[in-house]
Amino acid sequence: MDTTWQSRLQAIPRLHMAEYPTPLEPLPRLGQELGRQVWVKRDDLLGPGLGGNKTRKLEYLLAEAQERKARKVVTFGGLQSNHARLTAAAANRLGLETHLFYFDPRPQRLTGNLLINHLLGAKMHFIPLGGGGSGMTLETTIRLVRWVALLMVGKHYFIPVGGHHWLGCLGYVQAALEIDAQAREKGIEQATLITAAGSGGTLAGLMAGLALVNSPLKLLGIDVGKLWKGFPASIALLAGEICSHLGRPRSFTPEEVPLIENTYVGERYGLPSPDGLAAMHLLAHTEGLLLDPVYTAKAFAGLLDLVRRDRIKKDTPLIFLHTGGVPALFAFQKGELLHD
Repeated sequence: MDTTWQSRLQAIPRLHMAEYPTPLEPLPRLGQELGRQVWVKRDDLLGPGLGGNKTRKLEYLLAEAQERKARKVVTFGGLQSNHARLTAAAANRLGLETHLFYFDPRPQRLTGNLLINHLLGAKMHFIPLGGGGSGMTLETTIRLVRWVALLMVGKHYFIPVGGHHWLGCLGYVQAALEIDAQAREKGIEQATLITAAGSGGTLAGLMAGLALVNSPLKLLGIDVGKLWKGFPASIALLAGEICSHLGRPRSFTPEEVPLIENTYVGERYGLPSPDGLAAMHLLAHTEGLLLDPVYTAKAFAGLLDLVRRDRIKKDTPLIFLHTGGVPALFAFQKGELLHD
């Protein structure tokens, strides 16, 4: 098998912000309830500032920022963006000034991730354009925010929402290699790997990485935002771009993107969904593992629904990629996190 692409991957500059591999842990009590093996990939344990999966992307992106001798870094996201929090924490390690853009009104109180951003000293810019969904493509949105940031901040290193860039997504090519090796070691290489999809970079990186190693793992993304026009096309384009930069050109079509859109979002991005809250409570009660109501709980609700409707074969093990985000729990009042 041609592995020259792996040498090219290893040669790309990368910072070290976490210990790898992250654990792949069984969830035996939940598995007993669901009648199958269930595992969790603990990327919630990664990195600075209370951690999360975006650490993998920032290791590459901020390495490039350092190479370019940047003094400021800019990114954007939803009010409870874990990516924004992690960017601020990681940038502090490098002595970079962080600017975070939000397209919602400034809340009266800073809670959850916003409070942590404040403690980290990030400069937060609130532009009330209605952050619940732009109706534009990801690519158009990124270009517009890049232009706004240049006007407001001046010279800086720009990171797209969620690290949606081929360079950052190399972190999830690395993760694909890691998960594939762990699954083979544990004898669950035929598992279905399920992840939340908000900006699509994690899903694109995993798509590219699993394809490059011909992994038997089946990948499935659960849309938690209903944010972007032509979302599968954006993910397919990014996955192809990743492969091209690694010297293994490959095209992906939107139809090949393993994404369930809209079904598990609830009312809209950023708000808890009833099914997500039920999933969050179930995992907390059975395994003592906490999810967040904005991202991971909705994806886990999708996993549970697919199992209960026999949409995943009964003998198929499940791997849930826990991408982090627990600080978002503290942005909600008790009553908002109750479920029937």
